Amino acid sequence: MGHNGGMYVSAEVISIIFAAAGVLITLGGGFFAGLAWLLRRMDERFDKVDVRFDKVDVRFDKVDERFDRVYERFHKVDERFDKVDERFNKMDERIGQLQAELNDVKVAVARLEGPHQRLIFPR
Repeated sequence: MGHNGGMYVSAEVISIIFAAAGVLITLGGGFFAGLAWLLRRMDERFDKVDVRFDKVDVRFDKVDERFDRVYERFHKVDERFDKVDERFNKMDERIGQLQAELNDVKVAVARLEGPHQRLIFPR
């Protein structure tokens, strides 16, 4: 054997180093192969989920259309309520006018009847 600066390396040590490197390479390759398999499986699952979500999106689009129709109906009902509110406001004004006229009629009738007859005359 040759001398390399005071340290001797035997064949057994070199074979242990190569065996350890081989084990590390094998484990690393297995890890990366397992990771690749996992990623492929996840991609397949995500594709299946995407297909299901596409079906769900179609269903949500149908529900959105129904909500749009309901919104239109609510808008029409809201317009009708606005018209009814306007009618109530007009009726409120008319009732106010009638109350004023009724007060005028009461005053006129009271003037025609004259003062109330008292049972006890003041002294």
